[in-house]
Amino acid sequence: MSDCGCACGAAPKFVFACSGAADVGEVADQAARALSRQGALKMFCLAGIGGRVSGIVKSTEAAQRVVAIDGCPLNCAQKTLEEAGFTEFEHFQLDGLGLKKGESPATPENIETVVRAVSQRLQG
Repeated sequence: MSDCGCACGAAPKFVFACSGAADVGEVADQAARALSRQGALKMFCLAGIGGRVSGIVKSTEAAQRVVAIDGCPLNCAQKTLEEAGFTEFEHFQLDGLGLKKGESPATPENIETVVRAVSQRLQG
């Protein structure tokens, strides 16, 4: 079984980010993209989950692991997954990592804080 995090043999490992309008939404989005570039997870379309796009929902149902990253305490990524019927996923809320809405620009340091936290949980 492959552990590359992609859909190249093993079930994929997906990450969904809120990608909201706030600074922390940008941090969540950029962290998800970085994790996807590293091969740890594959960034997938949260809007497709919300829109109940059948192929996206079916692929997510078959995923080995699902991670949601929310920038702010509204937890839109978490709620979108739950509204679509998903209950088995890991959730990261950036407020819990010390990144506050309106105070946490999408700097390389803030993005790396999130990447590191997700990577550590994936390994543990």
